[in-house]
Amino acid sequence: MNSNQLAPEMGASIGVRLKQAREEAGLSQEDVAASLKIPVKVIRQLESGDSSQLGAPVFVRGQLRSYARLLGVTLEEELGQAARPIAPSELVSHTHTPRYRRVFEQATRRAIYIVLTAAIAVPIWMASRELKKDDTQVETLDVATAPAGDATNAQPAAPTPGHRTPLVASMATLPSQPAATQPALSLTFTGNSWVEVRGADGRVLESGELGTGQQRNYTVGEVSRIVLGNSSAVQVRQAGRTVDLTPFSRANVARFTLSSDGSLTPGD
Repeated sequence: MNSNQLAPEMGASIGVRLKQAREEAGLSQEDVAASLKIPVKVIRQLESGDSSQLGAPVFVRGQLRSYARLLGVTLEEELGQAARPIAPSELVSHTHTPRYRRVFEQATRRAIYIVLTAAIAVPIWMASRELKKDDTQVETLDVATAPAGDATNAQPAAPTPGHRTPLVASMATLPSQPAATQPALSLTFTGNSWVEVRGADGRVLESGELGTGQQRNYTVGEVSRIVLGNSSAVQVRQAGRTVDLTPFSRANVARFTLSSDGSLTPGD
């Protein structure tokens, strides 16, 4: 039995209550289906207590709550007793980094290290050479010539201090680091939600129930289709902007697909 699956006898009991409340309200199954925007066959299965064809248990409980809310019936106690929690299935990440990408990233890091080293070492080396060259220059002395017959010795002229040209080491501009990129699509959970995520090749990347505080991030082209149960407890962000799930939601279940250019369309 799936996590939080309704017991058959409890599902039948809840279905009988909903059917009686609907008939007392003078509504047909078609009226309820139109109000909840779900197929009539779903209403029939909910009333019969057979939820085996309705998908994940979290979807079934959400549909039962919506049906009960429409008729003014309280089912929280029954749903709480009917739930049979077990340990949630472990989600396995299927992401893989291609070998060529790892080699490219390693080569890029080495190239950046070489450029930074050269940008710092070369100007320092050139400046030290110029300083040594200036230190070896001989300062010239201007000697005054004494007149003939002068008994006094000629006094040497004060040495003219050599003019030292200041050196300016031109430091190469360090290459700017690339800004941190945001994931193409992120899912942040503020409550329990059943999730199914399929990749571009149709494989299942994520399948199971996620809880409050958990998050999933995906790159461009990695995801093709997403289903979110209890979608009101999930915040979807695309390229850093929050996505309004209203156009993709029905009975608190959101379904949408992602095209190759990143645009979202309602899913089946």
